[in-house]
Amino acid sequence: MDWVAGPVPGGKENFKAFLVKVDRYRKSVRCLPFHKEDTAMDTALLFWNNIISTCTNLEFSTAYHPQTDFLAERMIQTMKDILRRFCAYGMEYKDHEGYTHDWVILLPEIPLSYNTSKHSTTGKSPSLVEKEWTPLFPADHLKENLLTVHPTAKDFHDM
Repeated sequence: MDWVAGPVPGGKENFKAFLVKVDRYRKSVRCLPFHKEDTAMDTALLFWNNIISTCTNLEFSTAYHPQTDFLAERMIQTMKDILRRFCAYGMEYKDHEGYTHDWVILLPEIPLSYNTSKHSTTGKSPSLVEKEWTPLFPADHLKENLLTVHPTAKDFHDM
């Protein structure tokens, strides 16, 4: 678990950072936006309501200690990379199709994507390990029928 400064203030509530929580067993991730100006009480409530309530055992470590926080540090790198690619340098804007590119709006989508993808260590998705099933998305149904449409359609979908 680690705190990350956001790219820039985001969302209507002007969030400035987010908390990344990585489950070492399931390899799942959760992210929660928060304000840097939050008091200790606000941070404790965020922590209690979203982390402790998941029956998590906590092990504290020093910052940048690879034996204990490598999963969180690696996930933070991945999240920052994804946010940079989709948020147009941190500005909130709508593209030509009407999609909003604000990092606070996109933040819940990243763990959803990650938690439904197969992990290289376990060979299963974190959702499958945790809930014994993986949610399907509309694209998953399309992928099964792509070979009947055109032989190269599956390759195009995988890109």
